[in-house]
Amino acid sequence: MCKMPWTSEHISWLKELSSLLTTSDGRPVNVFEFTPDIHNSTKMSVWAKHFRNHYALDTEIDELREGTGLSRKDYLLNLKFPSLKTPGPSIRAGDFAEILVADYLEYALNHWVPRTRYSNKTIRDESTKGSDLIGFKLFDSSASAKDMLTVLEVKAQFSGKTPDDKLQDAIEHSAKDKLRLAESLNAIKQRLRAIGQTVEARSINRFQDPVDKPYQQQFGAAALFTETAYDDTVITTANTINHPDGKNLFLIVIRADSFMDLVHHLYDLAANEA
Repeated sequence: MCKMPWTSEHISWLKELSSLLTTSDGRPVNVFEFTPDIHNSTKMSVWAKHFRNHYALDTEIDELREGTGLSRKDYLLNLKFPSLKTPGPSIRAGDFAEILVADYLEYALNHWVPRTRYSNKTIRDESTKGSDLIGFKLFDSSASAKDMLTVLEVKAQFSGKTPDDKLQDAIEHSAKDKLRLAESLNAIKQRLRAIGQTVEARSINRFQDPVDKPYQQQFGAAALFTETAYDDTVITTANTINHPDGKNLFLIVIRADSFMDLVHHLYDLAANEA
């Protein structure tokens, strides 16, 4: 499988904590702490490039900005990246959270995760519709029953001092993913074909007929919190009772200090170093 020029170095800053926390209905939750070294200029630059390429590939940005009269930096800040005006910051938080969890799914859990949501936005201050993340595991060239499709919903709270029910929100949104899976797969295939990734687009075919070509399905929910807005109750009061795949649902919580400051810093670095 051909992959885009993503990198995984920043995933080393994601550390799983020893946690015995469960939801109110007894589902275990994987809790992580994200501690990026923002003073490590080399690693931050690599991460910023990785992040920037979700919105516009470095190999294509000059062609994309042609006719705008904008520098690379201004093209990204004014036309591609979510803005600093409401609701832009919340869209920045959501995009960042989805990309970070996509990196975890790809590099820690060994999935292939297509990255087409952000470069194809028509309105930069809106979230892309559909399932947040879909990842794939193909074990060989034939359709193996061991092949895995993973669908994740991601929610973020990067400001405030009172925790919101972001994990519960992610669980409830995940409950809809099975119903819209066919549409989401079709959308991914169309976007891959549109950018010339025909081999990758054909790989989606394997997952579009689960009746005649069965495979494993896994659904999950992830919630990211800035430290001041985190409390264990976001986990212990959540429940998966109404989720159609609740007994198999895997749950992730990621915490970090000053998450929103980090988000803005990464967007600025990505633009400045374009």
